[in-house]
Amino acid sequence: MTRILRNIGIMAHVDAGKTTLTERILLDTGRIHKAGDVHTGNTETDSHALEKKHGITISAAAISCDWRGASITIIDTPGHVDFQIEVERSLRVLDGAIAVFSAVSGVEPQSETVWRQADRLGVPRLCFVNKMDQVGAHLERTVDMITERLGANPLVLQVPIGGEGDFAGVVDLVSMQALLWDGAGASPTVCAIPEGLRSAAEMQRQRLLETLADQDEAIMAAYLGGEAIGAADIKAAIRQACMAGRLTPVLCGSAYRNVGVHPLLDAIVDYAPAPSDRPPVAGINPRSGEVEHRLPRPDQPFAALVSKVQASRFGTLAFIRVYAGRIAAGTSVTNATADRAERIGRLLRMQADAQTEIDDASAGDVVAIVGLKSVAAGDTLSDPAQPIVLDGFVIPAPVIEAVIEPRLGRDQERLGQALALMARSDPSLRVVIDADSGQTLLRGMGELHLQIAVERLKEDYNVDAAIGAPQVAYRAAASRPSEVDHTLRKQSGGPGQMARVRLAFAPLEDGETGLVFVDKTVGGAVPREFIPSIEKALRQSLLDGGPGGYPVLGLKVSLLDGAFHQKDSSGLAFELATKEAFRIGFERAAPILLEPLMRVVVTTPEDYLGSIIGDLQSRRGRILATEPIPRGQDVTAEVPLAELFNYVSALRSLSQGRAVYTMAFLRYAPAPQGVTDKARQSA
Repeated sequence: MTRILRNIGIMAHVDAGKTTLTERILLDTGRIHKAGDVHTGNTETDSHALEKKHGITISAAAISCDWRGASITIIDTPGHVDFQIEVERSLRVLDGAIAVFSAVSGVEPQSETVWRQADRLGVPRLCFVNKMDQVGAHLERTVDMITERLGANPLVLQVPIGGEGDFAGVVDLVSMQALLWDGAGASPTVCAIPEGLRSAAEMQRQRLLETLADQDEAIMAAYLGGEAIGAADIKAAIRQACMAGRLTPVLCGSAYRNVGVHPLLDAIVDYAPAPSDRPPVAGINPRSGEVEHRLPRPDQPFAALVSKVQASRFGTLAFIRVYAGRIAAGTSVTNATADRAERIGRLLRMQADAQTEIDDASAGDVVAIVGLKSVAAGDTLSDPAQPIVLDGFVIPAPVIEAVIEPRLGRDQERLGQALALMARSDPSLRVVIDADSGQTLLRGMGELHLQIAVERLKEDYNVDAAIGAPQVAYRAAASRPSEVDHTLRKQSGGPGQMARVRLAFAPLEDGETGLVFVDKTVGGAVPREFIPSIEKALRQSLLDGGPGGYPVLGLKVSLLDGAFHQKDSSGLAFELATKEAFRIGFERAAPILLEPLMRVVVTTPEDYLGSIIGDLQSRRGRILATEPIPRGQDVTAEVPLAELFNYVSALRSLSQGRAVYTMAFLRYAPAPQGVTDKARQSA
């Protein structure tokens, strides 16, 4: 019997109701018998003590349930911008997503961020407009924002019955029936459309059919021919358009009151893609360097992507998405990314922080493995006989850093071990030892990110640590091309060291980061076995940084020529030569300092608009837009992170506590000379 699978992520801005919706889904599918509450800290997916304490999702959690014969894996992702790596790696291994919006607030800043992530990864989406029972709820306004702010093509499938406190259900535009909830249970009562809503429902149904006719030839022919179009045909057309990303179905409800959750579950089964619907996954054969594809079928050579590695009470867990083939406990696989052999210990299906041991996993499954020794997030596991390296996921560059040290000197070693484990689990958290001071620097995505890391040290590893004042994580970049030809020669009585490298440096295009290394040597000027040593030295040099010690955001380096000695050349010699060549060549490339710019959205009553705009401009901010909203304005600005420390206090003072703001990393940009001088003096 063919399994019906759905792998779905739930994504949104913080406080849109993702976790509450997940709880109601688990309740309605019979996975749990009593729904938890975010405010009381007893939800299934927010199981960590710090999630209960702060009332937010920190780590993405996977849980499975069944509905209408389909096995649904749901990953509840964080809504706070500091934890966007969790959204990134979740979307990378999922087939579809539910974007949750507040019917009161509409499309919020982090909603835009995660939507763009899903766009980049090609993930089909459904929309659920939540909180329809709250004061100020407005479905049509939210749908307009989805169109205007996200560039989406929403397809509204329901008309709300009642509004705000009187919200009682929806009209299903596919079946043209009313679904009413009386508060006594999760299942709706199906009845005729109320007379007062029939005209509006018929008009919306007409829009639905017209939109589908533009996307589906069969619907177009039936529509133009005046034929009746059945629900099955409509659902098939919606499914195809959703999977292709041409339309985004929109449903609505109130997760807290468990209104509209059943139709959403139906929509997941009816419209969201199955693993078998997704295109073949592409990767590189590490032996041949050729692009290969794997079909999403169990009879293909095994290929899986590691999305997360974390320490737990079960041991070190590696969470994987199986894209092709099948594995069982005891199977030997290869970590194709690192070219290392691995053996599958136990296979687990995770239920948040609980587990169920399983015998095997096949294409489409999202599972955890116990027993892997050397994997990292983003690695590919594959059939040893037919290795393949899949694309990983984007790891955002840290924008903030702080000195961290143990409160007790005897905990120094344990602190280092704990931070290494945490950084392995969260690739956006970086741990660096300052070369000059010897201090440990913790780098992350924001103040909350670092705060949670310190609290987790105490909670999970019993290491009490103190953290210094956060500092801006500046970066360096080349501003012009340069070239260097450097030779290393050392002789001390025994075997010597000799290596020559000629390197060309060039700035990267806007938006590009990391090292772009190109080997342009010909005629064996540098033997093949030394090329990895040169690339390794360059990558380390980017981390060690240029003048002032600031890491280099991105650089293109071409190896133009070189020389070696039959006896005195080695990988170490080429590493040392390359590091010195980098120091000289990067200085010649006129390095500049880059500072992180943040996208800040301030929601304020009209009375304080002028003061808030003036304050943002005084912080070197550039106003991008002002947009009227109910009872106020949204001000969107681009502001350097260096100017935003303690902004919450300033905003509270400017608005008498009535304005709120969110911010997300936007990009790195050249810092003004004054900022550059100040940063280099303090480096």
